[in-house]
Amino acid sequence: MKHFNIAIDGPAGAGKSTIAKLVAKKLGFVYVDTGAMYRTMALHFLRKGIDPADEASIAEACRDVDVTIRYEDGAQQVILNRENVSDLIRTEEVGSMASATSVYMPVREKLVELQQELARKTNVIMDGRDIGTCVLPDAPAKIYLTASVDVRAKRRYGELVEKGVECDLESIAEDIKERDHRDMNREHSPLKQAEDAVLLDSSLMTISQVADAIIAIAREHGLEV
Repeated sequence: MKHFNIAIDGPAGAGKSTIAKLVAKKLGFVYVDTGAMYRTMALHFLRKGIDPADEASIAEACRDVDVTIRYEDGAQQVILNRENVSDLIRTEEVGSMASATSVYMPVREKLVELQQELARKTNVIMDGRDIGTCVLPDAPAKIYLTASVDVRAKRRYGELVEKGVECDLESIAEDIKERDHRDMNREHSPLKQAEDAVLLDSSLMTISQVADAIIAIAREHGLEV
C-alpha cells in the first residue's frame, strides 16, 4: 500500500508546526518533527564527544546513526539507534549542538534520507522550508503556508508576551524580514514554493480553518478518509 504524504513549507512564523500537528491528529498521520530529529542527531554527536566544529568527525558519525519517530498513546517518541531519547533531547546543551551541526550537509543529507524512509513506511505530514521541493518532492499534497509579515510578527509578539518576555513588535517584524531573506537566499535548499504546491495565506484564518483547508487540499489530491 502506498502511503499518503503531506508536505508543508513556508516562512518563519506562518504557524506550520502548530497546523501540521493538528492535521496529523485529525487524520491519524505521523507528524514528523524535523527539529526533534536534528536534536537527536546532536545527542548522538555529544555522546561520541565530538567537537561541533569538527565537520569530518560529524560526517563520519552520520554513517552509523538511525533516527525515527513513532507515536505511543498520542505522544511523540523519538528513537535513536533503538533507544527512546524523547526526554533527553530538550536540554540547552543538545539545542546548542543541534544549532551548530545542522549547517553541515552530511547531517542534512542523512536526515533527509531518514525522513524519506519514514515517509515510505507510513502516512506522514512534514513541515519545513524545503519539504515539498527537496525532502518529499513526490508528496501528492503540497502546501506553501504563509502570512503577511505584520500578522506573523503580531503572532510572535503575542507568544512572547504570554511567556512574560519583554519585546518590541517592530524589532520582531524586522527579524522576520531578515530571516525570510536568509531562508530564501541560502545556498542549500532555499525556501521557495514548489511548482505544484497550493499557496495558502493564513493571515485572516484561524488555526482550525487552516487545518481544515489543508485536509480539503489533501482530499482533492487523492487522500481517502
